[in-house]
This record gives sequence, C-alpha cells and structure tokens, in this order.
Amino acid sequence: MFVVIEGIEGSGKTTLLAGLAEKLSRTGREVVVTREPGGTPLGDSIRAVFVSRMLAIEPLAEALLVNASRAQHVDAVIRPALKAGRIVICDRFVDSTLAYQGYGRGLDLEELRRICDIATRGLEPDLVLLIDMPYEVSQSRLQQRDEALDRIEQENGGFHERVRQGFLALAKSPRHCVLDGRLPPERLLEEALSAVHERLSTPLR
Repeated sequence: MFVVIEGIEGSGKTTLLAGLAEKLSRTGREVVVTREPGGTPLGDSIRAVFVSRMLAIEPLAEALLVNASRAQHVDAVIRPALKAGRIVICDRFVDSTLAYQGYGRGLDLEELRRICDIATRGLEPDLVLLIDMPYEVSQSRLQQRDEALDRIEQENGGFHERVRQGFLALAKSPRHCVLDGRLPPERLLEEALSAVHERLSTPLR
C-alpha cells in the first residue's frame, strides 16, 4: 500500500507520518518511510538545492528538479518496497508539484501532470492524506520553530494560500482524505489510521 501525506508548510505532516509509521509497524507490517524531494542520495542532493535560500529558481526548473528526484525515488525506493509487500508512507508526492508549481507558481497543470507521469511511470498512491489548515495557523507554527525558514517556507501568504486552495481542489478523488490539521495530534492520527485501515480492507488498486 502506498500512502502519501500532503499539506502546506507547518501543517504537521512529519508528526503524522511518524505516528502512522509507528502504529502500523506495531501491527507487524513492514513500513517504509520516505519523503520528496529526497528519499535517495540523489534526491537528498536535489532537495538541498531546491530549498536553498541562496538560490532563485525559475518555476519550471523547480518542477523539473523535484521530478528528477521523484524518478529516482520511485525506481529505487517506492516500487521495490511495494513489490516486496511493504507499506510505503511518503511525505509529499505528485499533488505537491501540482499545488506548489501549478496553483502556487502558475504553471500549466496539464503540462505538470505529463512531467509527473513521466517521472512516476504512472504510479499513483492508494491513499492521499491531506492535512488542511488556514495559512495563519501554519505560519504561527513555523514561527515557533528554532530554525530558519527555507526558500519555500519564506514565500508570502498569497503564495501559500494559493497552494492550500490547490491542494483542496485536487482532493476530490476517492483516494483523497482531507484531515483538519487544527485537531490535536492524537485525534489527527486516529482519523488518519481509520482512513488507512479502510483502504487496506478495500484497496483502490
């Protein structure tokens, strides 16, 4: 099973991912936790470039960078794990490209979908957990962290609001589950686990 966690910056993806992985591992299932951009040595190198505050990156270049990472990630990590019967939980996938570079940056969505399809070779998640929350709440969380904002995190509120609305527009398919990121972490995890178990009993693929 392939589960993706999506959401704007500061929405709590990392916390939810860790909680899901722990709970599912306790059931005896093998779980692979990964992220985009990243997940491989090549992907981690691309990620360092992608988030660097020292660089100005053109929107199409952003999309191509993340999909170069994705192509390696799918081939080297995700597909082999799925073939071995493991559960893969990934922090971000194709929806992030469509939301950030499409809705956020203004690139053509169909063009982006074609680029992503090439990188994934048609692989789609069984479940996408979208953690939704107002931009103001996510920004408040980011400001409480003891680390500098990266290149994407420091974008203005208008950009992040477009990204948020993009995620919501994308979350219309049966494979999506929208979660309220303002819920306490324990309740959020509970709802996420419920969605995962529902898909495990009635898989989409």
